[in-house]
Amino acid sequence: MGSECGPGGSQSRAVWCAHVEGWTTLHTNCLQSTRPANQQSCFRVCDWHRDLYDWRLGTWNQCVPISLRTGRTGICLQGEEGIQTREVNCVLKADSSAADHAICEYFEPKPRQEQACLIPCPQDCVVTEFTPWTTCSKTCGLGLQNRVRSVVAPPLFGGLPCPNLTEFQTCAPRACEGREMVFSLKVGGWSECKLPSLTSPQTSSAAPSRTARQARRRKGKERKGNRDPEMRELIKSKRNRNRLNRLEDDFWNMEIGYQSRQVVCVHRNGSTVSLSQCPHWSLPETYLSCLMPKDCVVSEWSSWGSCSKTCLDPSVPQGSRSRSRQLIRLPTGGGSECPQLEESQACEPEGDGVPPCAAYAWRSTEWSECRVDALLSQQDRRRGNQTGLCGGGVQSREVYCVQANAELLSYINNSKDKQEGQSSNGQMPSVPPLLSISYEISASQPIDVRLCKGTTPSTTQLCHIPCPVECEVSPWGAWGPCTFENCDERVVKKGFKFRRRTITNYPTGGEGNCPHLVEAIPCDDPSCFSWQLVKLEECIPEEDMDCGEGTQTPQVRCVNSEGTEVEKEMCVDEVYPSSVRCVVPCPKDCALSLWTEWSTCSQTCSSKTAEGKQMRTRAILAYNAGEGGSSCPNTSALQEVRNCNEHPCIVYHWQTGPWGQCVEDTTTSTLNTSSSTDKSTCTMGVQTRKVICVKVNVGQVPPKKCPEAPRPESVRPCLLPCKRDCIVTPFSEWTECPISCGAGVNGQKNKQFRYRVIIQMPANGGQECPDVLYEEKDCATPSVCPGYRWKTHKWRKCQLVPWSIRRDSKGAQENCGAGVQTRAISCRQLDGTVADVVQCLKFASSMPVMSQPCQLPCRDDCQLTNWSKFSPCTSDCVGVRTRRRALVGKSKKKDKCKNSQMYPLSETQYCPCDKYNAQPVGNWSDCILPEGRVENAAGMKVQGDVKECGQGYRYQAMVCYDQDNRLVETSRCNSHGYIEEACIVPCPSDCKLSEWSNWSRCSKSCGSGVKVRSKWLREKPYNGGRPCPKLDHLNQAQVYEVVPCVSDCSQYIWIAEPWSVWKVSNVDLKENCGEGVQTRRVRCMLNTVDGPSDAVEDYLCDPEEMPQGTRESRLPCPEDCVLSDWSPWTPCDLPCSGRGDRERTAFALRLPKEGEDCPVSMQTEPCFLNRNCFHYSYNITDWSTCQLSASAVCGIGLKTRMLDCVRSDGKSVDLKYCEELRLEKKWQMNASCTVECPVNCQLSDWSAWSDCSQTCGLEGKMWRRRTVVEASQGDGRPCPSQMEQWKPCPVRPCYRWQYGPWSECRVEEVVCGVGLRFRNLSCFVSDGSGDGKSSIVEEELCAGLEQAVDGDKNIVLEETCTLPCPGDCYLMEWSDWSPCQSVCVKGQRLDFTPVQVRSRAVIAQEPENIAQCPDQEWQTRPCSNGECYEYQWMGNPQLIWCQRSDGINVTGGCPPALLPGTDQSCDPPCDKPQSFCSEEGVCICEDGYTEVLTAEGMLEQCTPIPVLEIPTAGDKKADVKTSRAINPTLPTTVQPGRAGRTWYLQPFGPDGKLKTWVYGVAAGVFVLLVFIVSMIYLACSYCAIRRSLGTPDSANGTVVWMGQDAHELTYTCPECQQPSQESRAS
Repeated sequence: MGSECGPGGSQSRAVWCAHVEGWTTLHTNCLQSTRPANQQSCFRVCDWHRDLYDWRLGTWNQCVPISLRTGRTGICLQGEEGIQTREVNCVLKADSSAADHAICEYFEPKPRQEQACLIPCPQDCVVTEFTPWTTCSKTCGLGLQNRVRSVVAPPLFGGLPCPNLTEFQTCAPRACEGREMVFSLKVGGWSECKLPSLTSPQTSSAAPSRTARQARRRKGKERKGNRDPEMRELIKSKRNRNRLNRLEDDFWNMEIGYQSRQVVCVHRNGSTVSLSQCPHWSLPETYLSCLMPKDCVVSEWSSWGSCSKTCLDPSVPQGSRSRSRQLIRLPTGGGSECPQLEESQACEPEGDGVPPCAAYAWRSTEWSECRVDALLSQQDRRRGNQTGLCGGGVQSREVYCVQANAELLSYINNSKDKQEGQSSNGQMPSVPPLLSISYEISASQPIDVRLCKGTTPSTTQLCHIPCPVECEVSPWGAWGPCTFENCDERVVKKGFKFRRRTITNYPTGGEGNCPHLVEAIPCDDPSCFSWQLVKLEECIPEEDMDCGEGTQTPQVRCVNSEGTEVEKEMCVDEVYPSSVRCVVPCPKDCALSLWTEWSTCSQTCSSKTAEGKQMRTRAILAYNAGEGGSSCPNTSALQEVRNCNEHPCIVYHWQTGPWGQCVEDTTTSTLNTSSSTDKSTCTMGVQTRKVICVKVNVGQVPPKKCPEAPRPESVRPCLLPCKRDCIVTPFSEWTECPISCGAGVNGQKNKQFRYRVIIQMPANGGQECPDVLYEEKDCATPSVCPGYRWKTHKWRKCQLVPWSIRRDSKGAQENCGAGVQTRAISCRQLDGTVADVVQCLKFASSMPVMSQPCQLPCRDDCQLTNWSKFSPCTSDCVGVRTRRRALVGKSKKKDKCKNSQMYPLSETQYCPCDKYNAQPVGNWSDCILPEGRVENAAGMKVQGDVKECGQGYRYQAMVCYDQDNRLVETSRCNSHGYIEEACIVPCPSDCKLSEWSNWSRCSKSCGSGVKVRSKWLREKPYNGGRPCPKLDHLNQAQVYEVVPCVSDCSQYIWIAEPWSVWKVSNVDLKENCGEGVQTRRVRCMLNTVDGPSDAVEDYLCDPEEMPQGTRESRLPCPEDCVLSDWSPWTPCDLPCSGRGDRERTAFALRLPKEGEDCPVSMQTEPCFLNRNCFHYSYNITDWSTCQLSASAVCGIGLKTRMLDCVRSDGKSVDLKYCEELRLEKKWQMNASCTVECPVNCQLSDWSAWSDCSQTCGLEGKMWRRRTVVEASQGDGRPCPSQMEQWKPCPVRPCYRWQYGPWSECRVEEVVCGVGLRFRNLSCFVSDGSGDGKSSIVEEELCAGLEQAVDGDKNIVLEETCTLPCPGDCYLMEWSDWSPCQSVCVKGQRLDFTPVQVRSRAVIAQEPENIAQCPDQEWQTRPCSNGECYEYQWMGNPQLIWCQRSDGINVTGGCPPALLPGTDQSCDPPCDKPQSFCSEEGVCICEDGYTEVLTAEGMLEQCTPIPVLEIPTAGDKKADVKTSRAINPTLPTTVQPGRAGRTWYLQPFGPDGKLKTWVYGVAAGVFVLLVFIVSMIYLACSYCAIRRSLGTPDSANGTVVWMGQDAHELTYTCPECQQPSQESRAS
């Protein structure tokens, strides 16, 4: 048939012809040409096709608006919904060929092909409001006013472009009186700096070079002769100083050039005219000295240095190597900056003989002693002694990091040194193989834990302290016979009686911890063997008589002193028991019963006041005949009493003390000397203990009183414990000191420390651990802190533009004017020595300027001295201080120099006022406990014993302000930066439970039951203490222990006393026989080893087994047969099938007279199951709860269960019944179990305080954290919730360099052109809160900061600018960047990059030049953390504006469709009758009409809502209302909709009374309710009748009412079970 999987299959389906109304008709009625196929081929899919076929998913296509699919377009308000599609195909994995989708759909559903998406609405350009109108551009004549606005959001997604940013309007303040000014002097920009031409005639006659001048000067000095050495040294230092000041080498190479610019005269229409048209201005300078720009020059790269990684290990990160290049010339005059002088790259060591890298590994100390935490019930502080706790606990250790291969690396280095030394001697070393290296076992030096990678080994683990097993002994056995101490040596005639007990549970530490097991009583006539009476034979009358006196032969066996049977020859020396006289009663004799067993002895020993007695009794069974027979004895002869336990109450036993310590055996010390040097072995020693003879109730007596044989040993050998010395690691290396030269925290010296770790604690007298495990010392302060600084030298002479170049300039003078001067700078170390300039470029602050503009005063210029220092203040905040300067030379006589407005000679300012105010800031920190750890005596850190509660301190930062409310250092307020306040961290209190209650009594007195003990809640936990177990409704902790128990069924037994004398009811006094009654006392008694002891309550004994207390029987007459009591019933044969019998017998105690027989002496009865025949089986109890030792807390315990013997009728019986049947015991009665140990949460130490979260300001915080090392388990204390703490940082002012505002564009002495604008770099202080408030302070406070503004190190304090000439139209400066704005829909950011925008508008001054204006500009840039802004129409019908959600008023952004008052916001427009456009831009219907929508969701028509029309008595027009109501609280005049129409029901008339139609409606509702109830009643009645009549339709359950209009009203009866199948007409 082929394969059952894959292609080639076929599918079929049924095809039939159906009428359009749904019923089936003949095939011929349908067009055969259009008949669908009823069979097709198919692909049969099997499970293994899963690996061959899979869905292939295409990428999502572009989001297409739904409006393009549906054709419905509308106003976009938030975002337009769209749909993305993708291709999903089922393909064959092998070649990606297409397959039937049904194959892939067999394994998993077809993935979706469409998903919803969101397209943001087009966003128009948004601009701010216009600024106010500027002043008129002219003071007279026709001018212009401008107002501008800026762009705050660019157009996106096809939104409208930005509108004009500038508006103009003409203005004419007044008519001009004279001629209007039309010409302006305009200056151009400065040209590039260039050197003067060397071919000019002036330069050819220049002064000789410096070298020539120096040579000429030296010749002249040589003529003057040699000077003294001091003078020569002075000259030499001066020359060096001059050389530093000159800096004429190529490293600096500064050259002075010049710049030039043009000055032109322009008309206000922008055309240039002759300078003569502008005669009323003096021309500005057209030449200026400048510093020639020189680029930085550096050398070629040096070769790469050695790799920082010097070892071989791929797992260790790569090293780095670097190379550098030298600085040949620094940039001057704005030349290109120097490139990077150093670079580095990753590297690996190369070459042979590279040693391996240092490997690091974790090491740990030995585990500490096992600690057992007390249970919840043992948390009472009064229970201080918890040393006896055992079971499961926790032990800890310390983990440290070491260098794992330190010995190997040391060996390799030593080998290298030897090799180098031998190679220098010409010898080759012989290197042993690496495997032959032997290391001395020693502790490794701890190193920084950060070097060890990987998981840190656990520092805690669960452990177990074995619980001591208590000794348990059996009850005392019976006293034995009087015997010799040693039957093999009968030298001493003294004898003892012994009783013994055995160990049932061996204790920890051996038998020495048990009580004595043997007690002895001295006795006389000891013997080792004796005859033991087994039983007496039957009484045999003498002389072959049938009755009368006779004898009973004893049946004996020979036993030793322990009761074991031995050969009879061993008892030859003992007196053999003699026969016992007895009587067989004759028919006329009195008949007595057999003697009972001897009772238990009344005393265990005999004394002067108490003797032991035993008693036995017998009873009269029949009286004798009057004559000829022996008479019955009197009452006293019916019982016998004998002495027992006649030995005196003198009991001796050996008592032992505890074993002493194991000490060296001096008798064999010479044998151990040879091994004393071997530390790995331990010698044998001896232990001794005290053994004394004790007389019970007296005390110690001489040893000879006790028998020697059972004397315990007093000396035993033992193994001396080995000495263990303390093992400590070497000290770690000293920690590194800080590189900086400053002091540590709070001015204290920095510290460095080292430590070592105890690996093994000492024991058994070994060497003790050292006391010092931690050492600390101050860091050495370097004598000279490394550092570099710039040194500036004197400014050189001011250099002017050469006169040959500027001589033709109008008004120029040869030796005065503006120039440039330079100075030298050098790099120095902090101690003043000269250093390389590269060091200062790396480590010093920014380089000082090397050139500055200067001014050589001309003849007409005013010359003044420098300002003096300010005069001192008498006190703070009082008075003023002054500084002065003076005119110099001829300036004193010039009038213009005496103008104090232009040349002030004094300046006055108020004296500084230093007042400071301290105040707290921020929140209180967490409560922080004093740091420090608890360590034990040996110095080992105990994990988790960190102080967790108690008194701590919390901190609040202090802030200091000056009189101007500027933030200053807190030291100004004499504060250390904090307010400190004591606080309390509450200590956790654990749940406390009571001790265990006593065990309850076993739930059954016979067989298996349970006994329970419990704990009660004493105190609930709080503050994170150890939790309580689950509590019940009485707040009792549900902590129970349940163990099975088995009560010995023979524990309580019935004891029956002898029967009383017969009480004959019908007495024949002559015969003394007949029917009678006997009674006896039956008591429930506690059964012990020595027999029944004390009487107890009767309910403790089994009532089914209670013996009869009375019996009615016939007292035999004389010469009648007398039978003994019935023997017990023989057991039934098992199994109890109902066919077996059991029997009991009696024997004749007195034979009858001749001719008469004894009654039947055997009785039988059938065995019936559960009546007198029983089956027995074992029943196993449930496991007990896990039982621990009494002093154990947790850990390994024992759970037990017990066997119970159960009778077939369900009654528990003694185990002996099951044991006698030898039933199989296949169960394990004991099993090991574990009680989860209470492990407290173990935490790591607090980490060091982190760096401050902010370098300055008010909000800085420091954090420290800890982690969970070991989570809590069981009833352990849970982890605290606070895993991190914070405290405030000391408040430090935030200083920063900040630009001041740009000055106005300044063009010297002219109206317009290229000029300069300036700004200052000032030091500002703030509190770092981000609110933008900052204040200017002295620049010295920012001296330690690098000169940079917002991270930009390129400081620009001046720049060129253009001052427009009258008539120019120009672009304004750029506006500030707008706030960062994201693309959002409904407040949610979309995946578009946020942007900022800025713009510049156009300014015009002349109306006729507006056409020449440039285009306005705007720019965008990406940003981060954009905000979502919303736009909303604000205002009232008279004034409407658009406002952004941050409160600024804008143009654009608000949807025009939502503009209040517009009705044309719907697209397409709402042209259906009774429709209008809503505020949301959707067409809806007026009140009273409801919307009917098309399939596309468009409004199709408005249909009226049906109206309930009710005429009233008083209103002829009828009160027509509709059920579609608007807010009824509004008056009619303000209803939305058409005026004059009321569209809601008004139940009250104008007079406040109910209208008549309300009563009519109420009556109608009442009639309708009555009608419905009647229909329900009739329907149910109909159902009940039909069901009772048994009609076929009784199960239908549906009643159909058919009206004249053929409408059906169907009601289904709730009681009927089946729904109606068809309707009936009634």
